[in-house]
Amino acid sequence: MNSFFQRRYVIAGVFITLIIILLARLFYMQVIDDRYLQFANRNVIRQFMQYPARGPIYDRNKKILVQNKLVYDVSVIPRQVKPFDTVEFCRLLDITKEDFDKRFTKAIKYSRALPSKFGKQLSPELYASLQERMSEFPGFFVEPHPVRIYPDSTAAQFLGYIGEVTDTKIKESGGYYRPGDYIGITGVERAYENILRGQRGVKNVMVDSRGVPQGSYANGAFDTVETPGEKVVSSLDIRIQKLGEKLMQNKIGSIVAIEPATGEVLCFVSSPTYDPNLMVAGPDRGKNYKKLTTDPYKPFLIRPIMANYSPGSSFKPLSALVALQEGIIDQNTTYTCTGSYLPNRGKPKCTHVHGVVNLSSAIAQSCNGYFAMVFERLINKAGAKATAASFTDWRSRVTAFGLAQRLNIDMAGENKGQLFKAEQYDKRYGVGRWRSKTVISLSIGQGEVESTPLQLANIECIIANQGFYYLPHLVKSIGNNPVIKHEYTVRHEVGVKPQYFAQVIDGMQNVVEYGTARGSRIPGINMVGKTGTVQNNRGANHSVFVAYAPRENPKIAIAVVVENSGDGGRWAAPIASFIVEKYLRDTISRRPSGITLDYFMNANLLAQPKPKPKVTVTDSTKLQPTVITPVKTAAAGIANKNISANAIIKRKDDE
Repeated sequence: MNSFFQRRYVIAGVFITLIIILLARLFYMQVIDDRYLQFANRNVIRQFMQYPARGPIYDRNKKILVQNKLVYDVSVIPRQVKPFDTVEFCRLLDITKEDFDKRFTKAIKYSRALPSKFGKQLSPELYASLQERMSEFPGFFVEPHPVRIYPDSTAAQFLGYIGEVTDTKIKESGGYYRPGDYIGITGVERAYENILRGQRGVKNVMVDSRGVPQGSYANGAFDTVETPGEKVVSSLDIRIQKLGEKLMQNKIGSIVAIEPATGEVLCFVSSPTYDPNLMVAGPDRGKNYKKLTTDPYKPFLIRPIMANYSPGSSFKPLSALVALQEGIIDQNTTYTCTGSYLPNRGKPKCTHVHGVVNLSSAIAQSCNGYFAMVFERLINKAGAKATAASFTDWRSRVTAFGLAQRLNIDMAGENKGQLFKAEQYDKRYGVGRWRSKTVISLSIGQGEVESTPLQLANIECIIANQGFYYLPHLVKSIGNNPVIKHEYTVRHEVGVKPQYFAQVIDGMQNVVEYGTARGSRIPGINMVGKTGTVQNNRGANHSVFVAYAPRENPKIAIAVVVENSGDGGRWAAPIASFIVEKYLRDTISRRPSGITLDYFMNANLLAQPKPKPKVTVTDSTKLQPTVITPVKTAAAGIANKNISANAIIKRKDDE
């Protein structure tokens, strides 16, 4: 009997324990854990994302560069889809059944309960006809969505473009982005994504069992309003940007112009360029992207910050400033040019005999021998046994001008260029086995030194400011506030005293007045500059010109690189002079040299495909020669031309 009662208590205890567990679980599910409430709500509440207008982008004079237009996307919630006429739906969207299946599978993979994009950028006409019939397609709905447009179709590499967010970016965003959302991919659009994108809103709508909207949920108490993106005023001047792109059409190269007093980028031309409207999301975007990526002239390459060139003779003013600061030379130091540098077996050579030159005339006439002498004095100042130490000191003074390092412009992809360290020469030649003559090509901006066009323009800012620069940047203000990044207001000193700059500037002004850039002289404007002819062992020389203007109270510093086009005074200098005058005067005057704007706009310097030679074979059946002409392609013959942006030059330079 006692055993019976004991079993009864045990059984009762088990049931009571189970009841307590069930009650606790119900309490947890209904009071503490709100997931089940959310699951229930998803069956009766549908959330519609309210996409904000992306912030517009202006030029420095408040002219619109990028704005928005409204398009319509079709989204789907797979769980709510019921059987419907898929053939008619595909017809309305102008897609195939295979496209439908692929998109629907992707939506299911993302989430059965959450909405995802199914069809993008419906035309207003298609949207109007589709909206009337959406009740026939349960689970599908239409959302408005703003996309970018570019009224002037210019500054593609500067502004960048937006594209559909990747799975990686979705994960990195912590859930902010969803499949089908858009994000800045390049340029200003990428650098200022968090500012331009704004903040999305959410509208909660009650739906019935068939998914038909029944009105706002809780009278909108839980809705959030979207916040438009901030407007961004860029530093770009659209006047000279458009002029620069016209001057560089059918040419490969770059134009970078900077305001020396602030570091604001005024002109940012990468050529060849493309129409940024081609990259607006839509049915043709994929085809446009493929065409641009396979273009042999690489329009997606942002040459002002990604292309490396030997600076050539544009490096000589910098070398002179370092030597002046070190006390190696002064304005009266002379050198007798015989047409070649005799202390190094005649290398580097000059194009002609300059005779006796001082600092100013050596810059004006671009005498290689003079700067070879200056370089040797710098590297040999402590004796031959201290070559590596002296070189390291020289290199540190040169890199203070921004070479061989990134200038941290607010754009992704910037290269830092190159300037070998002593350790690299030790590895190449052996420790203690190299001297100043081994690396003497550096004296004229050749050899193991490379720079981006942005760095070249920044060096001109340093000369214009007589000893300092501000980091180059693309944005002037955000909203109604000045640029918030503190680093753009910090003055970077280069370690050369102001009194040494006048001597170098005199020579650079003479370059334009009567030297290698005299054909580009602008009447009434004192432009200070230096030409460079960068030898290219894979094709014609690159034309380089750096300058600033006016000499007093400088407003613009500029660097122009035109690949495969000859000496610096022939192409780069005239193009720079047109940009400078347009910026300072908003007009182009007649040049005393006779050069014209139209000539440089219409010139085509692109490598032209060469037809392959005809091949003659014998037809054994007829014993007659048969001529086979290879099929021409758009890229034929280009492989033998230097169409890349990189220019690694090892040899001398002279105008």
